[in-house]
Amino acid sequence: MVSDVYYPRVNGVSTSIQTFRSELLKLGVESTLIAPAYDGQDKLVYEMEDDIVRVPSRRILFDPEDRLLKKGYLAEILKLLNSKEFDLVHIQTPFVAHSLGMHLARRLKTPVIETYHTFFEEYFYHYIPFLPKAWLRFAARLLSRTQCNRLDALVVPSSAMREKLLEYGITTRLSVIPTGITLPEEQRSERQDFLTRHGIPTGRPVLLHVGRVAFEKNITFLIDVYAEVKKLLPKAILLIAGEGPARKSLQDKVRKLDLQDGVYFIGYLDRHTELQECYRAGDVFVFASRTETQGLVLLEAMATGLPVVSTAEMGTRDILLSQQGAVVAIEDKRDFSGKVVTLLSDHARLTKMAVEARSYAATWSAGAMAQRMLDFYEDRINIRATAEFPVQQADSGLLTERA
Repeated sequence: MVSDVYYPRVNGVSTSIQTFRSELLKLGVESTLIAPAYDGQDKLVYEMEDDIVRVPSRRILFDPEDRLLKKGYLAEILKLLNSKEFDLVHIQTPFVAHSLGMHLARRLKTPVIETYHTFFEEYFYHYIPFLPKAWLRFAARLLSRTQCNRLDALVVPSSAMREKLLEYGITTRLSVIPTGITLPEEQRSERQDFLTRHGIPTGRPVLLHVGRVAFEKNITFLIDVYAEVKKLLPKAILLIAGEGPARKSLQDKVRKLDLQDGVYFIGYLDRHTELQECYRAGDVFVFASRTETQGLVLLEAMATGLPVVSTAEMGTRDILLSQQGAVVAIEDKRDFSGKVVTLLSDHARLTKMAVEARSYAATWSAGAMAQRMLDFYEDRINIRATAEFPVQQADSGLLTERA
């Protein structure tokens, strides 16, 4: 696999890559991941235990959390991978990783596919605000159309993203394969312990939002919603878990609205330990992003039995369509806050929705989605072997080695 992003950078792409690699390994598929180094190193480093090739990277001017792989390491990467045989290159991000993945596919003479993780059309203008939004939208669509039409096949995490890419004029075969979730073990953790540890009052209704604290996540709207909720439920609390470039701006908004006594920014939480405790400390999970290609965090919340109130935009529509364990709101602070207050005021309904949420999340298991991905891999490999069509050119990839 080839990607311009991976851990320690925490986001949905990193989670998706890690989840699929782990579950595919259980199915007998080994994968070598090519990803950026985040420590300023100036040479390739092979992490044998996790089968990851770390490539020197450079910072992005308007997005300091992310990196771009440095060009010029193709020969060294091929030399490092020389002892392995690969069946497929799977690109995970555009930009430099996309170009590298395409070059690797040509050299390795394998099919090349890509997963389209990010809705760039609604992403760029948050980080390049001095350019007209229409220009950035045009650039995002042109980049997507150019790169995707050079692939042998394309994976999208939701039907909404598939529809959007078809609108762009993408003609490459598209398959919808969401990222599954690893279902948490049943635990009985005292929510009071988590809240106390983070200096948060106990015995009060808790609205929870988990995710990157970024402008495109529409957390500003959730703060407005919370202000409305607080008018009817003065003791309610809003927890915002995660880190990102919008944190200072959001904290300024909280002070401006005089909500400091009820809004808590608790930062990044380890997803294998404290994050699960955090989900269990909430009463309602709130979400309003307009840019999600899937909305994996909704499933993670539901898997712990946390009911969801969310807008249904882009990829979240697929998850919220059944309305099991979730309530769909429109992006209107009164509509959204009204649904939150109604839920928080009805303990019996909250309990029922918690059971529904766990049951529904289980149908999105990581194992089931990995099997779908494996079937997709085999289909592409078999078609290639039969038709012997040439590898096209694209810009980011994942090298997949069959066991």
